[in-house]
Order: sequence, then structure tokens, then C-alpha cells
Amino acid sequence: MRKMSPKILLVNPDVPANSPWGLSKMLPPLGLAYVAAALEKAGFEVEVFDNYAFKKDASYLKSLVEKHQPEMVGISCNSVTYRQCVEMAKVVKETNPSCKVVVGGPHPSYMPETMLQHPEIDYVVLGEGERAITELAVLAAEKKLESKATRKVAGIAYRHDGKIVKNAPKFIENLDEVPYPARKLLPMHLYDRKFAFLGVDPVDTMNVVRGCPYKCAFCENRRLWGDMCRLFSPARVADEVEHLITSFQTRGIYFVGDNFTINRNWVLKVCELLRKRDLNVEWICDTRVDLVSKELLRAMKQAGCRTIWFGVESGSPRILNKLNKNITLDQVVNAVKLCREEDIKIACSFMLGIPGEKLEDMEATLKFAKQINPDWCRFNIYIACPGSTLYDEVIQKGLYDRMDDFLAYVKTEDFNYEILLKIQQRFHKEFHCSPKRIINQLKRKIIHRK
Repeated sequence: MRKMSPKILLVNPDVPANSPWGLSKMLPPLGLAYVAAALEKAGFEVEVFDNYAFKKDASYLKSLVEKHQPEMVGISCNSVTYRQCVEMAKVVKETNPSCKVVVGGPHPSYMPETMLQHPEIDYVVLGEGERAITELAVLAAEKKLESKATRKVAGIAYRHDGKIVKNAPKFIENLDEVPYPARKLLPMHLYDRKFAFLGVDPVDTMNVVRGCPYKCAFCENRRLWGDMCRLFSPARVADEVEHLITSFQTRGIYFVGDNFTINRNWVLKVCELLRKRDLNVEWICDTRVDLVSKELLRAMKQAGCRTIWFGVESGSPRILNKLNKNITLDQVVNAVKLCREEDIKIACSFMLGIPGEKLEDMEATLKFAKQINPDWCRFNIYIACPGSTLYDEVIQKGLYDRMDDFLAYVKTEDFNYEILLKIQQRFHKEFHCSPKRIINQLKRKIIHRK
């Protein structure tokens, strides 16, 4: 395919120093890599600058813009990196005023006005980015960005005659249209490719599901990806696994995404293909406790599944109800039991500091975590993020004592962030530091070295 005239630079900002929202691991930005791949498929020359990995100052971005002279720069943004995104947009415009700046990601999708209030930002992508930014890039190549044609681009917001125009998103029905993420454009050597959950390395990430039908009060993802689960086809999943093995020597996969097992027949077909092709990979997935069964887990184990990550969130039924999680503690216990019967490791995450939560609710969470005794456990402090119903409640009721741009640190009569930090540290210590657990961790490390 011929190369289109504009060169496009895609940027992933770094997380602010000392942010509690930094990832526990340095992982590749799959969303940006998907967008890069879609642009390449359309014939554009693309560069990716992942500053979360490189951690360069503004002068480095300036040098990239000067060197590559892109006609368009796309910047990924969430509420944590909002300020960094705006600063990067300013650097781009100061370096090349004619360059068009497009921002996308969770925060722009939920609050596009907060992006377009900055004159350095020309367009916002709402929701999925592959089609929208590609159509914008084509218009840029044809010198039609300021024409009526922009009105036909689904899933963007922009300024027009002093007002903000929002074109409704249109989700990609057949995800197989989206090419593999352009990992070759990423600094793969800088990412963490070892996971405690697996006994092999290197391990790479894949995203195989978009959208969510559930309405958890703390989660905003369904507003980004839609309220219906869309899945890459089983053949496409197996093809990408094979591609990773061939191109990146991958031996393990982490299927990131909350609802891996939402479609039983799809999972069984994926497992069948992984076995038939003898791909010999170990893998992890994320799912809900009410979306597993003995038959399903057995097929997953035979196909290489070694660990499942469950979002349990709380050991208090009252708080689970508050979160609209629609699971019970009995379902958690059953899911853990089924995984153990099939020799699949269990990882669980819980949240601390939900508005309305009492200290006794948190203690119930620790007690329940000890009861089910997963192989790995994480207690996360809830910080309210735009896009969710729980965030709206926190803001409307003033249940916070400080804001980082649009992130609200919850404060109630029972706790604030500093108190939650102490509770979190105690919970992690109590859960992880028993002699039996330390011995098991040492055994896993020895097995992994072998």
C-alpha cells in the first residue's frame, strides 16, 4: 500500500511522579499500538513515542516533532495524565503550529470539553480510536480537515463557530478488521515481560474483548467501549498468539480485560485452537467469579491457563451491593474452589475506601481474603475517576478532600487517603507475611528459575 503524505506521531505521556495511579508493571500501551496499526494499514507512516517507558523531558518531544515534521500528533490521555497530555500538546504547537493535535483515551472520551478548552488541542476522539483517527488522518492528507467532511467522522469532538461539536461514536462490530497492535513500533525491551503469575517468560499482553454489559458503580469502561461485549474471533486470537511466539519469542500471554469468560462457547473454541495448533503457551486472564464453571476451567487448564485474576472488590455484602457488582461471597468461594480443583492459581483484587464504607467493612474484606486465601492478593485504594456513577456521587456530595486535576481522593467521616494508606499497608502485611505464604513464594521463584 502506498504511503500517505502526512507522517503521524503517536504519544503516550508519562504518569506524574509519585502518582498512586502508576501501573505496578511497565506494560506496552496496547490502545496506542492498535491505533498505530490501523494507521499503517491505511498507508500512513507512523512513529510511536511511549514516554511512560522512556521518561524524557519536553525537549525530547520537541526534537521528535522537529525531526519527523508530522502533520498530525495523536496523544493518549487518561485522567491521571491529563496535565501531561495538555503540556505535550503545547510543545507540539509551539514547535510546529500547523501540526494538528488529536487526543484520545478514557478522559477525552468522558470529558471532551476539558480537552477542547485548550486551543492547542484540535480534535478529541470519543471511544475507540482506530477508525476515527484514521479518517481524520485521511482528511488531513487530502487537505479537507476544515471542510464539511469532518462532520461525517463518527466518534470525534471539535470546535466549530465557537461551539463544541460532538459526533457520536460508532463501535467496530467486527473486531477482526483491526490489525494486530503495532508492537514493532514500541520499545519492547523496556517493558516488564515477566509475571509472578506464570512460570515462563517472556510474557506479553493481549486484549481480546471490548465492551461490558455490567454496571459496576466504580467502573467507567463501558462508556469507552460500549455496553455490549465484542470479541475477536477465536481464529484471530490464536493467530495473534502464534504471531507473538514467532515475532517476539513469547512464551506466556496475559489476556487483559475484565470479561474473558463471558462467552462460554467462544472460550471453548479459543482453547480448542490453542491445543490443536500446539502453541505451548501459558496464560493468565481476568474475569468475574460468576462466569466460570468446572467444564470451562478444565478446558482452559488444558489449553495453558495457569492463573485467573478475579475482581472481588469487597468482603462486605453491603459494599458489594453499593458497588452494584452483582456477585455474592458464596460465588467467590465457589469460583476459588473450582479453580483449585483444576489446579489453576487464583489472584484477587479488593478495594478500600468506597464512599459509605466503614472500617468494619474493610476488616471484613481482609477476613474474607484470608478465608479464600488466593495465591496473590491486592488491596487497592479507591480514588474516584471520571466516567463512573460512583465518581458522580463523590463529586456531587463533596466526598473528597483533594483533587489531582479531575481525580478525587475520597474523604468521609470514617477515613481519608492517609488513613487508607495505613490500612492498605497493614492489610498487605497481614495477608502476605505469614510463614506459609513466604515459603510458597520462595517455592514459586525456585520453580520459575528452573
